[in-house]
Amino acid sequence: MDAARLKQSWSQVAAYGDQVPLYFYSTLFLAYPEVRQMFPANMAGQRDRLVSALGHIVSHVDQVDGLVGFLQDLGADHRKFAVRAEHYPAVGEALLATLRHFLGEAWTEELEQDWTAAYGLVSQVMIDAAQAAEAVNPPWWVAEILGHERRSFDLAVLTVRPQYLLPFTPGQSIGVSHPAVRAWRYYSPANAPRGDGTLELHVRAAPGGAVSSRLVYGCAVGDQIHLAAPVGDRLTLRPAGSADLLLLASGTGWAPLKALVEQVAAENSRRRVDLYVGARSPGEFYDNDTIEKLAASYPWLAVTYVVGLHLQQPGEFGQVVDRALADGDWRSRHVYICGSDEMVSYSVAALTRAGYQAGQLHHEGFGKHWYGPTWRDSTAPDDSGGVR
Repeated sequence: MDAARLKQSWSQVAAYGDQVPLYFYSTLFLAYPEVRQMFPANMAGQRDRLVSALGHIVSHVDQVDGLVGFLQDLGADHRKFAVRAEHYPAVGEALLATLRHFLGEAWTEELEQDWTAAYGLVSQVMIDAAQAAEAVNPPWWVAEILGHERRSFDLAVLTVRPQYLLPFTPGQSIGVSHPAVRAWRYYSPANAPRGDGTLELHVRAAPGGAVSSRLVYGCAVGDQIHLAAPVGDRLTLRPAGSADLLLLASGTGWAPLKALVEQVAAENSRRRVDLYVGARSPGEFYDNDTIEKLAASYPWLAVTYVVGLHLQQPGEFGQVVDRALADGDWRSRHVYICGSDEMVSYSVAALTRAGYQAGQLHHEGFGKHWYGPTWRDSTAPDDSGGVR
């Protein structure tokens, strides 16, 4: 399997943009109409995720260790869509047909062998991971809504209790779905694991988002929702660590950082934690009471609120990271960043320019990845999962 040849051929195909996923899914559904029910009614987001995921896999095809972990998470997580081992050959056929179509005369026997081998490895890792996960966790948990508190017109804080214990690590994300909606959306619990197994979810309704809108506007105490196994480790604390922390949050990006604060408290590790929480206006700080209680309870936690709207400069907004950098030198700390894609990318760039190393900056990836958690506070539709 020639990694360079795979990458070059994929770059040629990806240049065709939206035509690629459209052709792939048309081919798949025409040949195997029974798989259509596994996908959301609105395929726009799903088409984006296909291209992103294939690009990620191909670009890391020569980095086996990192790719295997990614594929294992992907295979285990896809159980919630009722994906089984017998479905993978159908996807492989559609993929090869798509590549053959767009590469035309550039499609060779060697390329077909490369792509067949690559997909065989990818699918086998995912199948094995799904089978291993069956012995540990169900495809999803049924959970009851115990509390539903509207904090603003488009934001609600939910307390839910799974029917069975759902183990997770603070900073991970959990798939959430409503029985009436054939779609999943990812949220990070806003708490460290509790003795009673309950989870706190901070949900902002995204325009056109079937799941988030249902959770904010169409749910009440006593209703049931579905939860999927936790995924991701980019926002989790490193094991046995004791480094002080700088936490940068905006909007509902506060949720996983709240879980980290609770984890630090439970570990009694004596870390220093400085938290900067940003919003466009004072009215958008939706969880002040909890933040103030945490700050009053733990002397190692310092909190700074950053209001981004400049009244003297309409249309200009300050950033949380700018205030943090102005306040001090945090280069001895690990920095956890959570908010919108724009907020995270701006913060990472600013910190990098200021001399912070990549290994001390912890955040989720940018962009529309099909494999789940990547956005917070996005305004994109969430019909096929992934946005928060």
